[in-house]
Amino acid sequence: MAKRAAPEVNAGSMADIAFLLLIFFLVTTTIETDSGLNRKLPPIEETEPPIIKQKNIFTVLLNGKDQLLVEDELMEVKDLRKAAIEFLDNNGDGTCDFCNGKKDPNSSDNPDKAIISLKNERETTYKTYIAVQNELVAAYNELRNTRALNLYGKSFTEMEANYNDVNWPGNKEKLKEQIEQIKIEYPQKLSEVQ
Repeated sequence: MAKRAAPEVNAGSMADIAFLLLIFFLVTTTIETDSGLNRKLPPIEETEPPIIKQKNIFTVLLNGKDQLLVEDELMEVKDLRKAAIEFLDNNGDGTCDFCNGKKDPNSSDNPDKAIISLKNERETTYKTYIAVQNELVAAYNELRNTRALNLYGKSFTEMEANYNDVNWPGNKEKLKEQIEQIKIEYPQKLSEVQ
């Protein structure tokens, strides 16, 4: 009996198919990226740092047990935004014509000089740290929204959303100037201490 030769499988096109599948999956796959916290480091300056009065610094301490100490007093996270707004909008020296604060001479002079200093311990939970960050940023946003409503009739967050919207039909240059004006009046000076 004669041996029959086994038929060969043509594998020449298998490499082409595998290559096409690889390209397909590389092109169609989306890679998730974490956006992180939106913080911008200040530029390095060769000049002497300015002298800051202690009354213009709003001290927020967060310990390892997630307790909040604001200006040497225990405070709940839910009350932090109100306290930060009162500090930022104080107008202690009377130079701010748009501030609505109590004009306490022992608190911040005006929003341009006011600095919020946040310090936390390593044992602080990430959840509490982010909650405190959110409240402090929300204080700035609330003041900016109020100022934008008084000046332009729309909130600051709405103005920023319109500026970032590619299809917004308005004048982007004018809107950018208005946004920058609000940011100058209420600059976000949030310092994280090591």
